[in-house]
Amino acid sequence: MIRNDSIEIAMDVRLRRAFSTFPTGVVAVCALDSDGVTPIGMAVNSFTSISLEPALVAISVANTSRTWPGLSRSASLGLSVLGSGHEQVSRSLSARDGDRFGALSWAAEEGGAIHLDGAALWLSCHLEQTIEAGDHTIVILAIDDLTHFDDVEPLVFHQSRYRSISA
Repeated sequence: MIRNDSIEIAMDVRLRRAFSTFPTGVVAVCALDSDGVTPIGMAVNSFTSISLEPALVAISVANTSRTWPGLSRSASLGLSVLGSGHEQVSRSLSARDGDRFGALSWAAEEGGAIHLDGAALWLSCHLEQTIEAGDHTIVILAIDDLTHFDDVEPLVFHQSRYRSISA
């Protein structure tokens, strides 16, 4: 079937709407830049557990990301599953310009992984494998360490809006 641009755009809108029906968590992927001082990071909502043995998770990163190339060079990546009060944190880490970390409370590990205060879960990971998949790259990460916070409810992204889990 031949498609023109208007049909492609319509399909893109339909796919975005369809994919938004699946609620996801929001995860900050952060590390110190190669200078060992400057924090770099981004928010992703394409995060999933992959394996218990070995301990693996995956994220999906747009091939157009300007942040991922810097993160991919880091020896250790910090993943923070954002808490229900982190909507502004997610927006800050998703911004294309400006100081993404200016208003954030965070700490760096010795290996360079950065974790955000108030998160539901911290994972320290290293890059295991990447797989090109369409306009994104699937990033498989090996878990080196974790800390979870049972009292923190996660931030949820559903139908293009931030939400909280309620009983």
